[in-house]
Formats: sequence, structure tokens, C-alpha cells
Amino acid sequence: MSTVWIIDDDRSIRWVFEKALTRDGIAHATFSSATEAIDALARSTPAAIVSDIRMPGESGLTFLERVKQDHPGLPVIIMTAHSDLESAVSAFQGGAFEYLPKPFDVDAAVALIRRAMQEGERQLGDDIAPATAPDILGQAPAMQDVFRAIGRLSQSAATVLITGESGSGKELVARALHRHSPRAAKPFIAINSAAIPKDLLESELFGHERGAFTGADARRTGRFEQAEGGTLFLDEIGDMPFDLQTRLLRVLSDGFFYRVGGHSPIKANVRVIAATHQNLETRVKDGVFREDLYHRLNVIRLRLPALRERREDIPLLARYFLGRSASELGVEPKRLADDAMARLGGFAFPGNVRQLENLCHWITVMAPGAVVTVNDLPPELFDDAGDTETGTGGDWRRQLAQEIALRLARGDARVLDDIVPAFERTVIVQALTHTGGKRIEAAELLGWGRNTLTRKIQELGMDDAI
Repeated sequence: MSTVWIIDDDRSIRWVFEKALTRDGIAHATFSSATEAIDALARSTPAAIVSDIRMPGESGLTFLERVKQDHPGLPVIIMTAHSDLESAVSAFQGGAFEYLPKPFDVDAAVALIRRAMQEGERQLGDDIAPATAPDILGQAPAMQDVFRAIGRLSQSAATVLITGESGSGKELVARALHRHSPRAAKPFIAINSAAIPKDLLESELFGHERGAFTGADARRTGRFEQAEGGTLFLDEIGDMPFDLQTRLLRVLSDGFFYRVGGHSPIKANVRVIAATHQNLETRVKDGVFREDLYHRLNVIRLRLPALRERREDIPLLARYFLGRSASELGVEPKRLADDAMARLGGFAFPGNVRQLENLCHWITVMAPGAVVTVNDLPPELFDDAGDTETGTGGDWRRQLAQEIALRLARGDARVLDDIVPAFERTVIVQALTHTGGKRIEAAELLGWGRNTLTRKIQELGMDDAI
């Protein structure tokens, strides 16, 4: 039981493990295929197994399934060069001890093997068939941690709080948590707390009875009822009005809610996943977010790294987005030349993965040739401020024009309905920040009267967000 088995069709990988395990005094045997290892299992059982996921013949995941049927306590470490969410989740849900992406640090791999030998009784959840196309990609260690967390949460219904900058992919992670959960067959309902006016948000969440208020001509089911048995994703939870936070806390605590104007309690069988780009601890200290709700939401926290923190993923993501844009438009995918890829790798991407996705769509539409050089890239990538971690680029009008061009190119309608409120909200927040919250001074700086500023704040649902 003290031997470790290494299974990989790549001779060089087997050689690396042989040298490292010999150096550390760990007995081992190597196999070039899963079939060889299965034959050997009929004669002996190792202390741990390290297996590649993609090999000629039987795959590592199929091998893992067969091992877990006959040897459920045997730890199996799955390694792969295909660093996507589906591989990670499939490995964990199949009962893998750990997920080791290639290339790996040899010392870290040996330490992982030792831990597997010591904790051989550990098992993970049952297998759930993954979707065919990966929706989250990443080779960076921080993203691998996210993949592992999704895998470990695959059989849990715990409330999750996802934090990270705007555009980092919080909703994608929420959807992945739902899709790889026991609630996958039920609805996934998303609502953005910052995008809905305060007066409408309560009805959106909990629904209303006929006659509950002016215009309520019929009963309406809210998002909690729509998500029954499934998952409710509350995006930008930090912007939720304070009085609605109280109602949400009651649902999370008691499991019941009332429609607006209703008198009968309704049972909520819903898993809540919340997300925010804001620092909720700071908002609690500032008195704009309930501390008890914060603790109720913060059962398990996942932090998504900004794209500038995972620059090694930019080439992988760029190729993926270029391929997807080409498929959507029915054209051949563009390829980034080395100088263009280097420029992308050095850019801060203040808009994170969403900005890179939009950029790749722009390249697919606007770049003249099949091979995209640095001269074909849009001007925003050459602003000096875009090369810093906090910069937003030089000429804001040019950036606005690029954003509108991207939206029009992908077929968005009613662009102003989204752009104008976002612009006004940003201007108001910056003006109030500059004046320390003094509305009269902020209104004067903006060229508005105080009543105009107050009306705008109400229309944009910003009363409790500033």
C-alpha cells in the first residue's frame, strides 16, 4: 500500500515523476495507459494514483470512475493540460482527490501526493454530467482555486457570496454553481439590484397582489417564486436598498416571504447566491448595509481575481473569445500575431474579462486581415493610463465611441437605455464623492438645481447607495 502509481502517455512526464519520487524516497510505478493500470489493479492496490485526463484509449475520467467503483477510498489525483472548468468539476464530481493542472511545480506535486497518501479516506461528491462547452477558462492559480471551490460545492446548497470587480465573471460563476448542483434541473433566476428602481425592486423580488398599488392590475409572481426549487442570483447586492435588506434577511432566516399587498406567507425553497463588486464590510461600517444580512450571505465566499491578476490567462481567453465571435458571425476566426498578443498581455483591462470579450468581438468585426497585428488593435489599448492597474484610458469620448460601436456590432438594441443611466449614475457618484456628500454643492458643480439632482437620484434608484 506504500506505492504511488503514475499514469500518463507522455514519457517525459513519467520521467519527471520518477526522478522526483525517487529523490523523496517514495516507491512508485509508472504506466503509459489506463488499461495497463487497470490490469495491475487486479493484482495490487497502490497508496495513491496520479493520472492524466486525456490519453489514447481509456480517458483519465473513465479510469477514475472504474477505480471508484471497486476502490472508493483510493485517492486519485487527476492532471490535465486542458485548464477549463468542466475538467476540474468533472474530476471532483467523479471522486478525484485533487485536480493538478499542467504545467505543475514538481515540489508542489510531490507534496500533494504525500497529502493524498495521508488522507486516503477522503472522497468527493457523485458525478454529474457536465455541459459540453466550457464557460469559464483559466490556467492561473487563482482561477484554479475557483474551479476547485465550484467542484467542492457541487453537492451543497449553501449560500455563496461572490466578490470581484465588474466584468470579472461573477454571474458565470453563479451559473456554474447552479449547473453543477442538485438544483440544476430547476430554474436559475438572476436579478441586478442596482439596475431596478427602488420602488420596483420589492415587487420584482417578492411579487405583488392585484390592487397592491396603483397599476397593479393583476397578481404578479416575483423572482423568489420563479426560482422555486432552483437558484436565485442577486447581483450587485451591495446596492440593495436598506429596507429591502430587512425583507431579504427575513426570507433567508425564516424561509417565508409575502407578496407586496399579500397576507399569506409563501414558502421559499430557493438557494441564494449573491454577488458584489463593493466592499460589504466597509458598507456595513458606513451603515448602508445590514451587518446581520452580511453574515447571513457570507456563508461561503468566492473571490474572483481581476484580469490583471491573471495575465497568463489573457492568451487563452482571447483565443476562446475570437473563436466564439467568429462562430456567431459565420466567419473564419482571427489570429493574434505575437506583437498584438503581447500588447494585450500588458494592458490593465479595467473592464476585466468583459472588456476583453468585447475587444475580441471588435477585432473580429473590424480587423482587416486573418492575422491581427498590433497596428490593427483599437486606440484604447495604447492609452498610457490603460497600462496601469487603476487607469481607465485617456480620451473618454473615444472609449465611449468604442463601447457604443461594440454594442451596435453585436446587435444590441436601445443602447441609450443602458448607457445614459450608467453615465448619469457615475457622474452623480463622483460629484458627491468630491463634495463629501453635500448635494447642493454637487448640484452646482454639475450645473443642476438641487431638486434636479434629487429627482435624478430617485429615478436611478440611488437613494440608499450613496
